[in-house]
Amino acid sequence: MNTRTIFLVAGARPNFMKVAPLLHQMGRYPEVFRSKLIHTGQHYDAGMSDVFFEDLELPQPDRFLGVGSGSHAEQTGKVMMAFEKVCLEDHPDLVIVVGDVNSTMACAITAKKLCIPVAHVEAGLRSRDWTMPEEVNRVVTDAISDLLFTPSLDANDNLLREGVSPERIHFVGNVMIDSLLAYLPKVQRRDTLQRFGVTRHNYATMTLHRPSNVDDRRVLAGIIDVITEFSQTLPILWPVHPRARKMLEQFKLLGLLDHGNGVKLIDPLGYLDMLALNRSARLILTDSGGLQEEATVLGVPCITLRENTERPVTIEAGCNHVAGNEPAGIRGAIDSALNRNGAEIRTPELWDGRASQRIVEVLRQFLLRPGAEVRA
Repeated sequence: MNTRTIFLVAGARPNFMKVAPLLHQMGRYPEVFRSKLIHTGQHYDAGMSDVFFEDLELPQPDRFLGVGSGSHAEQTGKVMMAFEKVCLEDHPDLVIVVGDVNSTMACAITAKKLCIPVAHVEAGLRSRDWTMPEEVNRVVTDAISDLLFTPSLDANDNLLREGVSPERIHFVGNVMIDSLLAYLPKVQRRDTLQRFGVTRHNYATMTLHRPSNVDDRRVLAGIIDVITEFSQTLPILWPVHPRARKMLEQFKLLGLLDHGNGVKLIDPLGYLDMLALNRSARLILTDSGGLQEEATVLGVPCITLRENTERPVTIEAGCNHVAGNEPAGIRGAIDSALNRNGAEIRTPELWDGRASQRIVEVLRQFLLRPGAEVRA
């Protein structure tokens, strides 16, 4: 039997938790899959990338494209040029892209123009907010992918409304939850809480990185005003994204967080430390998509500091409150969340730790179907 060369693309932190279970699962079928991990380098420093490879037991990438930062156009163009060269050299039979970062769209377009089949993991999510670069990436990637693996049934509905043929859509559950459930036992043995001086259910965590929150001084100052006030009741651990730290310094807002409150700024964390903190938090405040999902499975109330979410299943599950980024809305959401204990939070359908198994089974059937081409 001829093995198939599969490119699995990762570019940024949100991707690594999704590619890890897929790589591990494909490794169970060496007679079918010759997997190659392609790291575009969209997140490329030790704090934003390397530590995740270590935590998730990922192998070193087979190819590192090293595109680095830049504008959306620069980054997308660099990824496309570098990825095209790798595709022409290695002739993959299938390219798997995950999530919604610039690398996702860039590699999907490049592969499709080379007539290489594309599979999109985490397909069909929609915020309907076209100011979000991720929304553009999602819609474009879904339009050209041959296989669309959805994490929730609302994603199926979105794709069907857009005219996607049903045979391309596969509801498999949330692959990122595969990583979460696999590593929870390891997290329980870590000393993360002790290192940061907190105890279970007696603190909140916060992440912030979106331009709509950190690039506008008025908005960022308003969020800081709320969290410093709230931190007198419940301490907040804030792993500060490089973009957020840069803007805090540029806007001269760090002084508001230096002393006299319960907000503790810390460097970006690896996957296991962040999972340990979120697992035991009383509350999670975030503008991240993935943390909304993790909070839902962990049973921790989540406040999303955005005007919308592409993950409405987290709201339906009783976990997530989309509060916007204005102080009044955030205060109201915090008060409401603290009056709940998380017991009413439900786990969405197929978020059971076996999404990667379902994905790999579909891939096997697709690659081994009669007439499927094997590239030289």
